Amino acid sequence: MKKLAIIGGGIIGMTLANYIDLKKYSVTLYDYPTGQATKASAGIISPWLSKRRNQKWYQLAKDGAAFYPKLINDFSLPSSVYQQTGTLILRKDGELDSLAQLAHERKLSAPEIGDIHLLTGAQTAQKLPLLKEQPALYITGGGKLDGASYLEVLKQRALNQGITLSTEKVQLSQKQEQWIVTTLDKVEAFDRIALCSGAGLPALLAPLGYKTDIRPQKGQLLAFETAFKDSGSWPVAMLDGESDLIPFDRGNILVGATHENDGGFDLTPTKEAFNQLKRTTLPFLSDESFFEEYARSYRVGTRAYTSDFAPFFNVLPNTPTAVAASGLGSSGLTTGPYIGFLLAEYFNHGKKEWSMYQKTIDHYLK
Repeated sequence: MKKLAIIGGGIIGMTLANYIDLKKYSVTLYDYPTGQATKASAGIISPWLSKRRNQKWYQLAKDGAAFYPKLINDFSLPSSVYQQTGTLILRKDGELDSLAQLAHERKLSAPEIGDIHLLTGAQTAQKLPLLKEQPALYITGGGKLDGASYLEVLKQRALNQGITLSTEKVQLSQKQEQWIVTTLDKVEAFDRIALCSGAGLPALLAPLGYKTDIRPQKGQLLAFETAFKDSGSWPVAMLDGESDLIPFDRGNILVGATHENDGGFDLTPTKEAFNQLKRTTLPFLSDESFFEEYARSYRVGTRAYTSDFAPFFNVLPNTPTAVAASGLGSSGLTTGPYIGFLLAEYFNHGKKEWSMYQKTIDHYLK
């Protein structure tokens, strides 16, 4: 049995750990959790109407969304973690008709979109009572994932299967054919390694001589505790601008998220984030006092971005015993589980059919 180290217990690393064949590998997962993007995240699984021009990214996001039924079944995810409730898309006047046309075109290759409806203002408010009466496009295939709950379910599953979990910071080195992982009180050798440490990947790879095209981006979400106890069945809403409205059970309403390129690894909640999210969200809400009326808390994490805003996951150059994955950006909840599964397929079966999803690894590691 070979020894596999997974460094990074976010959405890629934790999914990978749970798909590894434990008859072939003894697995240790290292997860220093401070600032992790997934634990601070909740998001919309609905990539089909993105207007990003990167077709490789769209193929990955489309296949990532299509992967969710398997993910739910394989890990028995409860509705508190993932729920398909549909997506409302709100745009400026005149844009909904063209979006509906795009939805019908993309449904030909992505039936997961589900049914497509143009709603009147009254129908929109009936679907999601937080919203003013305003026209919207509604697709039934959209869903929502609570990142922190997802990781907790998979963490318990991993522990139950005998996977070793460590919360220590690590340093990485290579000695002949083995990978050496050093923590504060232990040095251990591994046959295979998966580097899934998000925005921390450059620091991990620097001692090996790599310069990594990854930068950190701060993201802040607001979580409101409201009186809407039936909110779990409400659809999510993609508002015109950068704000999303994500209702969960028992009146827990999430609003976000910010994209702060200058925030780095700072995890301090800020009034500026509150003001920004209020400014971009309030015009769509029926209750003008929403942001002051309800108790709120912050979720703050650090995303990883590449210079071309595209993720990568591949073996290290000329090093088939190691893989690296990062750069998920704000679409990590859509693409991350699928990437974790694909990496597991590589370790379990040697499958590496990835070229349709990304540029070659030398674009990101020098």
